[in-house]
Amino acid sequence: MPGFFELRKEMVRRYRSSGYIRSDAMTRAVLNVPREEFMDPSYADYAYVDQPFPIPGDGGQTISAPYMYPIFYEPLELKEGDRLLEIGAGSGYGAALARELVGSSGLVVSIEINAKTYRFALENLERTGYSDVILVLGDGSLGHKEESPYDAICVTAACPDIPRPLVEQLKAPGKIMAPVGASHSFFGQDLVLLEKDGDGRTSRRVLMKVAYVPLIGEHGWKR
Repeated sequence: MPGFFELRKEMVRRYRSSGYIRSDAMTRAVLNVPREEFMDPSYADYAYVDQPFPIPGDGGQTISAPYMYPIFYEPLELKEGDRLLEIGAGSGYGAALARELVGSSGLVVSIEINAKTYRFALENLERTGYSDVILVLGDGSLGHKEESPYDAICVTAACPDIPRPLVEQLKAPGKIMAPVGASHSFFGQDLVLLEKDGDGRTSRRVLMKVAYVPLIGEHGWKR
């Protein structure tokens, strides 16, 4: 069986040919981050299979299918020096990819509401050398005003609408990606790209249908 790095390279080739990965920066990020280190150990051998897998938590948390990360990050056009806020740390894999994209001069803040999932992400990030990611245990629907404003915000849980605090903490110009809609909907949620222009005006468009667990919090779904 090929080693993990060979599987990673094959996944990148697959995603470039399918159009999920479009940029050289995303290619380098995916090659640099060992996804197997962010899996529940019992599923590590399946790190490069195109599907989500369970991770520790109390509400059906998963590490998303690997193609979902470029689907989120490519439209955000993250670059060296950017400040990213991630809502829903999950395994920590998304934060690690973002850290690769924004570089040493950038900043990644990730918020996780579930204590078990938070500890799992924290251990993974520290073990793999991404300890400079700011990981916060709390209500992601409130954002993290202390490090705002952000060039980009990524919401990895389904919300009733894009939380107002996140829009307020977004730079002008800036972008937010978020699944909008009920998590129990048969049709899934709309993956929405919200863009704020230099004058603070916002517009949004739907990119595709997705399926995510609910965003729990004051501006999300109530427990």
